[in-house]
Amino acid sequence: MYNVTDDIIYVGVNDKTIDLFEGMYVVPDGMTYNSYVIKDKKIAVTDSVDFRFGEEWLANVKTALQGRQPDYLIIHHMEPDHSANISKFLQEYPEAKLVGNSKTFTMIKEYFGTDVDGVVVQEGGELNLGKHVLRFITAPMVHWPEVMVSYDTYDKAVFSADAFGKFGISGGDWTDEARRYYIGIVGKYGVQVQNLLKKLSVLEIERILPLHGPVLQGDLSGYISLYDTWSSYKPEKHAVMVAYASIYGHTAQAAKIVARKLEEAGETVLIYDLARSDRAECVAQAFACDRLVLASVTYNADIFPAMREFIDCLTERGYKNRTVGFIENGTWAPVSAKLMKEKLAPCKNLNFIESTVKVRAALCEENNGEIEKLVSELLG
Repeated sequence: MYNVTDDIIYVGVNDKTIDLFEGMYVVPDGMTYNSYVIKDKKIAVTDSVDFRFGEEWLANVKTALQGRQPDYLIIHHMEPDHSANISKFLQEYPEAKLVGNSKTFTMIKEYFGTDVDGVVVQEGGELNLGKHVLRFITAPMVHWPEVMVSYDTYDKAVFSADAFGKFGISGGDWTDEARRYYIGIVGKYGVQVQNLLKKLSVLEIERILPLHGPVLQGDLSGYISLYDTWSSYKPEKHAVMVAYASIYGHTAQAAKIVARKLEEAGETVLIYDLARSDRAECVAQAFACDRLVLASVTYNADIFPAMREFIDCLTERGYKNRTVGFIENGTWAPVSAKLMKEKLAPCKNLNFIESTVKVRAALCEENNGEIEKLVSELLG
């Protein structure tokens, strides 16, 4: 617990026990489930936490209230890591009213099996607590349809739901874990994030309070700029990512030679073994870089599974506006380059490099020339 401002108190919890967030994202540094108490003539609590931490959260809320009773529980997002303890809250504070939009209350019935009366708000609606007035902004599909954010006109604070969130509990650099979180969880909905950013651009904002990760304060331009870049599908940096899926090492060898030659030419290069690297990190870095090299062995007349799954992660998140090169391998029928291009076909504005490195089992003299051509085209 701590004070964000004189009237806004953090009452969230840290989850140090979780291994996979949403059942798939590795979180070695755990997760935060953020909740806040806004104290004024009337008191609002924002959001709940994961069901495993209900008692800790309610204890934090009670301490922050200092004997007062809350008037409202504001629900920005109904995902269970933020809503699981709504029933416990109402049992503890039966006079409090829930605040959400119409979709929020539909989901409450779906999750808890009962209709709940509350304050239904719409785009631009306001909740007056005293000097603090909360203005509600709908943010559908950032990243669920019921999501909304609220703006405290007094403290110039945005309660941003999952937007601007990150993996991890500890401090340090925000960007890498926020990028991995954004691309993995929100990345498909860039258009909707752009819509939210436009709504926020007309507000005077001094702090952003997401549902995961730290409160963002001070100069917010860097965070907002990155969100604009990510949600408009622009490359974040001039760099090449080399991603390979290899069985006996020959495909990996070709990928590493390409990476080394690019580095010798002065390029920033990130190289990943897709079978052994964190998938979310690989996907996030593919979006960060302006160029991508995919190297896959042919496997069962198809793409190697780790590569196939990686490309699926790219396409379902709207991968676009990049240059992509290919390395394929196959002892008797190499077809992985053709199949990788076909899987990427739905992606918009991809520039496929003409030269493909075609390895027949192991690297040979002919491959040296193909590698040189691939590297040359990547250098532009």
